[in-house]
Amino acid sequence: MIDMRPDDHEPFGRPLFDDPSARALSRVGVVDVGSNSVRFVVFDGAARSPAYFYNEKVMAGLGQNLAETGRLNPQGKIRALAALKRFALLAKGMGIDSLSCVATAAVREAEDGPAFQEEVERTTGLHLWVVDGPEEARLSAQGVLLGWPEADGLVCDIGGNSMELAIVRNGEVGARVSSPLGPFRLQQVPGGKAGLIAHIRKIMAGLAEEIGLGHERIYLVGGSWRAIARLDMERRGYPMTVLHEYRMGPQSVAQTVNWIAENDIMALRARTGLSVARMELVPLASLVLRELMHTFHPHEVAVSSYGIREGLLYEQMPDRLRKRDPMIEACRSLERTLSRIPGFGKKLYTFLLPLYTTATPEKLRLVRAACLLHDTTWRAHPDYRAESCFDNVTRANMAALSHEERVFLGLSLLHRYKNSRAGSPMEPLFRLLDDKKIQSAEVLGKAMRFGAMFAVESPEEAGALKFFPKKKILQLRLTALGEGLFGEVAEARFLSLAAALKSQPVVLRPGERSTIG
Repeated sequence: MIDMRPDDHEPFGRPLFDDPSARALSRVGVVDVGSNSVRFVVFDGAARSPAYFYNEKVMAGLGQNLAETGRLNPQGKIRALAALKRFALLAKGMGIDSLSCVATAAVREAEDGPAFQEEVERTTGLHLWVVDGPEEARLSAQGVLLGWPEADGLVCDIGGNSMELAIVRNGEVGARVSSPLGPFRLQQVPGGKAGLIAHIRKIMAGLAEEIGLGHERIYLVGGSWRAIARLDMERRGYPMTVLHEYRMGPQSVAQTVNWIAENDIMALRARTGLSVARMELVPLASLVLRELMHTFHPHEVAVSSYGIREGLLYEQMPDRLRKRDPMIEACRSLERTLSRIPGFGKKLYTFLLPLYTTATPEKLRLVRAACLLHDTTWRAHPDYRAESCFDNVTRANMAALSHEERVFLGLSLLHRYKNSRAGSPMEPLFRLLDDKKIQSAEVLGKAMRFGAMFAVESPEEAGALKFFPKKKILQLRLTALGEGLFGEVAEARFLSLAAALKSQPVVLRPGERSTIG
């Protein structure tokens, strides 16, 4: 469970970027040798929310035809080895002393897998850690926990030659199992479509017996699942294309699987920009997904962009770091590197807290995040600053942030710089929020718009807000310093905030007493 309780001495707790255990994770390199792709990722400033310093993928196809030949694809070996040589040199150039290199189904199952492993070490210096199916499942599940600390359900990771399942609950990985349901293997199943479906159904039933039913949410990990999710977005006309934390219900999954079957796969590829190699596996993966839904009956599926590579990073994190909120940590990092006055965000948050005395912890979490991000786009041209901050948040590589929360944060930050949202090019995304949440985002934005310019050092030194929601009164008590700072621009922004709250503004000068009971 995320620890959202601040340390006693300040509302945000002690930043982990100043913690030696977090600094030690800087520049973590990971190489993932899968059945379909070979990827090199470097995480920078790792802390709790990883930033991707470098990310390169080669669709080598090592596991293609493995089920038929029992050996690695010869052309795939050439491509994979060339990629690994390059990755080793890149890591050296980046000053990464060692890489965590993991190989999965193709290398562990091929009869020439050990020979390939030796060749890789001899020619590149990289030692491949070949993991078995349950270990692959554990690492993938840890990647989901990195992105969703409160994940509760079944993680399903599909690769080229295998599919792994693992239970996640209370921050721990439970039972896990591996299966041969990767698309490369399914290409070799005889009996046409009917034989293929029967084969998938039989294996899926066995998986259900091993790992159990009753999982309300399934977390999908793997490129084939992400491709299907992108196609679901296209079919639905969904306004956002961020795949991480994208949700699909059973009905939507069924409709998309049918839609894929009824359309030309390359025409769909052209509409979504997916690679040819990825799209070729989508029809088979979609059949697996349909049987997964029929077998386990989840309430929804959630797409995770985090998997085995992020799981390897999570493996190195101290427990204290794992318990931190990844979204808040990412916002802290952005404030520290991009804002004019790092540290002002927590002062702004404290100043605005009287507006949120009855707010849930989930709502306060978003208020904190917005306050940390309120000044991170100040270098953008003033005419585009509002849209720039909205775009940055909705497309940011952040974890533990739903699509609805992304839009809420983006809209609040848009109103931080702009009173009106009318005519915004971001308007199609607003439909992910209901009217009440749109109004709430506007209030937060206008509150930040006032508080951010009320005083330079700290708005609390200039005054204090108090909100009486039943009486619809917004009160501002000025200090002696605040009286001098409360000029006409500050007053206009305070009045705008009161209007957004549909409340009467009341300003108390030093020495004046409140008449509100």
